[in-house]
Amino acid sequence: MGTVSAFNLHAGNPETAVSPSDAGPLIRLEGVVRIYGSGSADRVVALDGVDLVIRAGEMVAVMGPSGSGKSTLLHIIGCLDRPTQGRYFLRGRPVEDLGEDELARIRNREIGFVFQAFHLLPRATALENVELPLVYARVPPEERRRRAMEALAMVDLSHRARHRPSELSGGERQRVAIARALVNRPSVILADEPTGNLDSRSSDEVMRILQDLWRQGQTIVVVTHERDVAKYCQRVVLMRDGRIVGDIPAGEL
Repeated sequence: MGTVSAFNLHAGNPETAVSPSDAGPLIRLEGVVRIYGSGSADRVVALDGVDLVIRAGEMVAVMGPSGSGKSTLLHIIGCLDRPTQGRYFLRGRPVEDLGEDELARIRNREIGFVFQAFHLLPRATALENVELPLVYARVPPEERRRRAMEALAMVDLSHRARHRPSELSGGERQRVAIARALVNRPSVILADEPTGNLDSRSSDEVMRILQDLWRQGQTIVVVTHERDVAKYCQRVVLMRDGRIVGDIPAGEL
C-alpha cells in the first residue's frame, strides 16, 4: 500500500510534521476528575486529577492496563463525556461549560473519531460512510462527494468507494473509518484501540497511515495497550488507576 498523499488537512498546513515546541497547546486538562456512581458502594473514580497538555502537531499514545482510565480520558477530550471536576480547554477555550449544541458542533467539526469496532453503517457504501460527517455539517452534495473521495484516496481506497463494509476486510474498514475521521479536517483525531480487531499486517498499515497523517501536520491521540502500536507515536502517556504515571518519548518504551 502506498503512503498517504498530500491533503489539505488545515489551511496552510505543511506537508511535514509541525514542531510541537513551536505550537501552542491544542488540548489542556487541569486537575480533571471523573467519578461514576453516586453512592459509596458504586462509586468509581475513573480519572483522579489528570493534568495533560497536547500541542498541535503531536502524535501521542495513551497506554495503560484495562481500567486505568485511558478510554475515559479520550471520551473527555472528545467531548463525549464531561469532567466531574477540573477544567478542559480545546484551543484555549473552556469546554466543560458549553451547551449540547456547541459540543455537538465541536464533535463534528473539530474532532475525528476512530474506534476499534469501526462503527460503519452496514448498508451504506464506503463513500457514503465517509460523507456522513459532511451531511451533518450540511455541506452541499457535490462538495461532499469530492471531499469524501479525496479522503478515501488518502487511505488508498478510492477503488473500494462503492463497496459496503461487508465486502471489505477489517483493515479496509478501519481505513474507511480513518477517512471518515479526516473528512471534516478536524483539529485532532482520536483513535481508541484502532488496531484491536486487526491482524498484525493490517495493524501496521493502519498505524502507518496515521503516522503519515501526523507527518502532514495532523494532531493524533491513540489509546492502546500495545507497545507495537505506541512505537509509531512521538510520545507516550502512561496511565494507572486513573492517574498519569509517566510521560515519555516513544523511544524510551
